[in-house]
Amino acid sequence: MSDGAALAGPDGALRCPWALSTADYVTYHDEEWGRPVHGDQALFERLSLEAFQSGLSWITILRRRPGFRTAFADFRIDAVAAFTDEDRTRLLADTGIIRNRAKIDATLANARVLAGWSPGDLDELIWSHAPDAATRTVPGTLADVPAVTPESTALSKALKKRGLRFVGPTTAYALMQACGLVDDHLAACVSRSAP
Repeated sequence: MSDGAALAGPDGALRCPWALSTADYVTYHDEEWGRPVHGDQALFERLSLEAFQSGLSWITILRRRPGFRTAFADFRIDAVAAFTDEDRTRLLADTGIIRNRAKIDATLANARVLAGWSPGDLDELIWSHAPDAATRTVPGTLADVPAVTPESTALSKALKKRGLRFVGPTTAYALMQACGLVDDHLAACVSRSAP
């Protein structure tokens, strides 16, 4: 049983233990998680998927990501903002995504809000909440990784103030981890030093 320390993966390299339960997780961990993500569309996708993940395992969302991209027009903000009641009905019946009414409605509402922002505003707002890496302690085990931080609480408040939904502090922190605003790869993890 792991104590939350880095574990050897299939190739012998040490990784964050959460990444080793499935091959999908190993790939996501090694190639995406914690790498900087920029651009309004990419960040809207991540923000939406983190909201859908709330209360579920990330692997559930990761395996359905292609279905989400198809269902939500590749998360093009203007396209999703223009979705109609018929689109909403279609989404509620789409077995390729999570058919949660509140999360679907939040994604549509968020797209409508973001469609009124200037290009780059979402990227700028999210990245303005990235903490100074020099002030952060490198986690040695999973117990050292927080679920919420002052920065994620501030990001959540800023997003809510601008009209976005399903963006609580825990969801905001998961977004920060996934999009590289923070590097929560464990100290011994092979991806810790990845570019």
